[in-house]
Amino acid sequence: MHRFLVKLSSSSSPFSNQLRSLKNQRLILPLLPSSKPFTSSSVSPPPSPLNASNRFGYPYSADLFRNLSPLNPNSRILGVNGITSSRCISSEAVRESIEYDVLIVGAGPAGLSAAIRLKQLSQEKNIDLSVCVVEKGAEVGGHIISGNVFEPLALDELLPHWRQEHAPIEIPASSDKFWFLTKDRAFSLPSPFDNKGNYVISLSQLVRWLGGKAEELGTEIYPGFSASEVLFDASDKVVGIATKDMGISKDGSKKENFQPGVDIKGRVTLFAEGCRGSLSERIIKKYKLREEVNAQHQTYALGIKEVWEIDESKHNPGEVIHTLGWPLDPKTYGGSFLYHMNDRQVALGLVVALNYHNPFLNPYEEFQKLKHHPAIKGILEGGTVLQYGARTLNEGGFQSIPYPVFPGGAIIGCSAGFLNVPKIKGTHTAMKSGMLAAEAAFGALHEGLNMNTYWDNLRDSWVWKELYAARNYRPAFEYGLLPGLAISAMEHYVLKGKVPFTLKHGKADHEATDLARKWTPIVYPKPDGVLSFDVPTSLYRSNTNHDHDQPSHLRLRDPKIPEKVNFPEYAAPESRYCPARVYEYIEDEEGKPKLQINAQNCLHCKACDIKDPKQNIEWTVPEGGGGPAYSLM
Repeated sequence: MHRFLVKLSSSSSPFSNQLRSLKNQRLILPLLPSSKPFTSSSVSPPPSPLNASNRFGYPYSADLFRNLSPLNPNSRILGVNGITSSRCISSEAVRESIEYDVLIVGAGPAGLSAAIRLKQLSQEKNIDLSVCVVEKGAEVGGHIISGNVFEPLALDELLPHWRQEHAPIEIPASSDKFWFLTKDRAFSLPSPFDNKGNYVISLSQLVRWLGGKAEELGTEIYPGFSASEVLFDASDKVVGIATKDMGISKDGSKKENFQPGVDIKGRVTLFAEGCRGSLSERIIKKYKLREEVNAQHQTYALGIKEVWEIDESKHNPGEVIHTLGWPLDPKTYGGSFLYHMNDRQVALGLVVALNYHNPFLNPYEEFQKLKHHPAIKGILEGGTVLQYGARTLNEGGFQSIPYPVFPGGAIIGCSAGFLNVPKIKGTHTAMKSGMLAAEAAFGALHEGLNMNTYWDNLRDSWVWKELYAARNYRPAFEYGLLPGLAISAMEHYVLKGKVPFTLKHGKADHEATDLARKWTPIVYPKPDGVLSFDVPTSLYRSNTNHDHDQPSHLRLRDPKIPEKVNFPEYAAPESRYCPARVYEYIEDEEGKPKLQINAQNCLHCKACDIKDPKQNIEWTVPEGGGGPAYSLM
């Protein structure tokens, strides 16, 4: 069963007053009989070794958004494929609405930092400011996954006393190792990383803690609600979002438990959906925000991660290891990480740039190979996997940052793309962007300023200086591994980011995929069930769950392309780049290949939305509360 704890802030809004009597009431919601954590055509997973509870958990969720005033019927929406349309309230079940001063979409580091900063400013200025955060995950932090060696610079600015407030930041980075891997050996290289003063953490746990801090200040946080549409007024200004209807069956009919979505409006709306946010991408395209500043396309990587519990004799809290080379080929950018956390836990991951050429490459299987390298195997042997997950990350850096302001709000965090690639860090920059956007929003609402101050202040901040200095690192590897190492080393150690030119990215990730006839299929070894595992076993460890009886949130723009293009020309790459076996080709009645989409497996990594060769797959939000349930990631 899912357990949801209704937690309301101390806000004086009418909506909160209506639910005051429900404060701290626990609701037990049963899973539907048809619900399964994954689809498996072969192997049944072992019992999960991980207790779903967590030490830093704030299991917010709620029976929410009822008895509210109806939305103005003239409001317009940006829905599937970015099509703008008018909504007629009389033609559908009555949708309710609620209004806030600031609406934040996504309860990640950027969104929660923005909420905290807004509430701090309202207290400093003695101004009542209502702030709402909506989150598609069942719990705050449940969809958060990252390495993570955390740089506390932004947190020091936001909450200077965090060290005295029991933040889940306990293990300082104690050493930096950088290895170049061949199939059987690990060669030590000078480490380009400087993690002195940083910490090895679980980002999902830190986000839960930030959620608690935001609520203490009066932010209203509503997990389990997927933002599926953008709301506009008659002048094309963003005025909020609409949450997804609940209780729609696969055939589109309304089930007995149907509940219409809710229209949540904000005087300012901040999109903090993370990498490749579905609504953020529509906003970027609609307002041509990349063209506004001549930004290049975004580039991405797929990160696959496990958390292991290892033998205490092998555990070195704070040890940080990064690698390049094997198991990836010399033309594929990527590398691995191994971070020693607390409680005998280590975080192991592989990051694969999604502009790889070989359509037969399977990032999940490359990760399984990595664990059999002698330098990695020796650490893991005798250990147990606690959790598995995957997520895409931005790698475009400075060149790919869009103009982040649009009429009615702004885009913050990884939705805009502030990851520092050579540092392999983006949490601190995401948090700072949220803080700067919050200050701009407060100024726009109460000081006669406008949201453009966010862009101005961003360019004057340490975020901009940091990303500018690192701008040529990632595109240098377009020339291959060794040239990339040489160019990046020259810039890092000699020129220190002051080179007088800016390199450009190559093709967009989906365009980089070669036709299958140019490559030989890769035969991957079978998992041994000790270090390497099949997808269903790993997926079980992610605690992923969706209601089976709902329309697929993975939509094909042209349903004929998989069988007519992807399968014959690219050898079905979607069956390999997805780390959750969402896409499988099966035989139809005539013995011909047919794409089957197992949407209930989805980890919300967004790789399909990025890597599909013809950009035929559109990732949209499922019903709120679905997806992975991370507690250690």
